[in-house]
Amino acid sequence: MPPDFLDATTLIDHARRAEAKAPGPCACTKTPLDGWQSQPLSLDETQLREIGKLSPENDPEPTFSEYLPGKTNYWSADAPIAPRYFPYNRCGVWECSVCGRLYLRYTEGGGYFVDRRIRAVSANLIEDVPL
Repeated sequence: MPPDFLDATTLIDHARRAEAKAPGPCACTKTPLDGWQSQPLSLDETQLREIGKLSPENDPEPTFSEYLPGKTNYWSADAPIAPRYFPYNRCGVWECSVCGRLYLRYTEGGGYFVDRRIRAVSANLIEDVPL
């Protein structure tokens, strides 16, 4: 059964519940995941359970436009999480079964490589920005 689509409001609700359960930083990986990172080998994938996705079923080709206001960039820990924009619109939402934190994951594909990327979800960074 495919994971359910989560809109920005639902993602915020999930993120707030996760942050209430696990208010501190995750100790499940040694790599900080506040901004996008290549998925670290120190993170045990078997601890992650997909709870939803940010791409709606009826959107066959999500935009590659990014939402990066001010001086933020793709890698910034304070970059907004804008579910309608790249790369968020290609993400699954995953919950750690050990600490309860939420993560966004997607696969970045380039000419000669594939890179699994991950970012911790912070409720205060989620923005429902229209395209």
